Amino acid sequence: MSWMPIAFLAAAAVAVIATPVVSRLALSLGVIDRPNERKVSNRENIPLLGGLSVAIGFFIGISVALFYLPEDVGLRIEGLLVGGLLVLAVGAVDDRWGMSAWVKLAFQLVAAAVAIRSGFQIDHITNPMDHTHYDFPQWLTWVVTTVWIVTVTNSLNLIDGLDGLCTGVSAIIATTLTVIAWQGGHIPGVVIGIALIGALVGFLPYNFPPAKIFVGDTGALFIGFCLSILALEGYQRVTVITFIVPLLALAVPLLDTALSILRRLKRRSNPMKADKLHLHHRLLSEYDGSHRPAVLSIYFLTACFCVIAVSFTRLEGYASLVFLLVVGILTLRILRNLGFFYDEPLPSEIATVAEGEGETR
Repeated sequence: MSWMPIAFLAAAAVAVIATPVVSRLALSLGVIDRPNERKVSNRENIPLLGGLSVAIGFFIGISVALFYLPEDVGLRIEGLLVGGLLVLAVGAVDDRWGMSAWVKLAFQLVAAAVAIRSGFQIDHITNPMDHTHYDFPQWLTWVVTTVWIVTVTNSLNLIDGLDGLCTGVSAIIATTLTVIAWQGGHIPGVVIGIALIGALVGFLPYNFPPAKIFVGDTGALFIGFCLSILALEGYQRVTVITFIVPLLALAVPLLDTALSILRRLKRRSNPMKADKLHLHHRLLSEYDGSHRPAVLSIYFLTACFCVIAVSFTRLEGYASLVFLLVVGILTLRILRNLGFFYDEPLPSEIATVAEGEGETR
C-alpha cells in the first residue's frame, strides 16, 4: 500500500494549486454566488465552481494510484469516472445558467446507469443472524442501486449550506468508507477513497469559514456521486447487515434529506422546494448566526456516526440488532433536541446572520 500516501498527497497538492485558478475562472465567467431570501450569506461575488478543483485533484489522485496497481483495478473504476464527469458537467451548467431539478435528475439517472453497468451495485442483503445471503433479481438491483446513488448525490447538495460544511462532512464520511473498504481488502474502493479524501483536504482551507470559494452544485453533486459509489464498494464487503453500515456513515446528510422531504410533504408543499429548516439552520440559530461552531458541531456529529459505522462492521448476530436499536433511540433524541420535529422555524431561527459568512440551500 505504498501508493496510498503518494496518491493522497498528489490529490491534495493538485486541489491546493488548482483552487486559485478555478476561482479566477469562475469570476471571469460570472459563475458567482448570488444572495437571495433563502440563503444565509449576504456576501456577493463569491466564486462557485470549487467542485472543479476537487474533481481535478480526485482524477489526478486516481491516476497516480493506478500507476502502481494492476490494470483490472482501473477498468473497475471507469464507470465512476464517466458518471462523475457527467454529474460534474451538469453541476457546472447549473451553477452558471441554472437548470430544472427534473433535468438534473434525468442526468443523474444516466450517470447512475453508467456506474451500475460498471459493476457498482446493491445486489444482495445478508441475514445478520445466520449470514444467509439473499441475492436480488436484476431489476431490483437496478432500482435499489439507482435510488441509492441519486439519493446520496442529492443529499450532499442539500447539506451544502454553510462554509466548509459539504467539504468537511464529505471528507469525514470518505475516510470512514475508505477504512471499511480497506478492512475488506477491496482495492478499487480504497483508490477512490484516498483520492477523494486528498482532494477534499486540499480544497478545505479555501472553503472553511469564512470561505473564499464555494463548491457549488458542481462540487456538491460530484462529491455526492463519488461517495455513493464509494459506499457501494464498502457495502460489498460488509457481512453484518450489509445495508446498515453505509447508511450509518452517511447518516447526517441522509437524515437531513429524509426529514426535509417528510416535512414538506406534511405541509403539502413541493418536496423539492427549499426551506430554512435544515440541520445547519437549526445549529446556526443555536450559535447566534456564527458559522464556524455550527459547522464544527456537524463535523462532530458526522464523526460520531462514522465511528459507529466502523464499529458496526465488527458486530455479529443479536449484538448488532441491539446496538442498532440503541443508536436509533439516541438519534431520535438528538433530532428532537435540535427541533427537527417542529414544522415551523423556532423563534431563535429567524435571526439575522452576521455579514461575511456562509451560503445555504
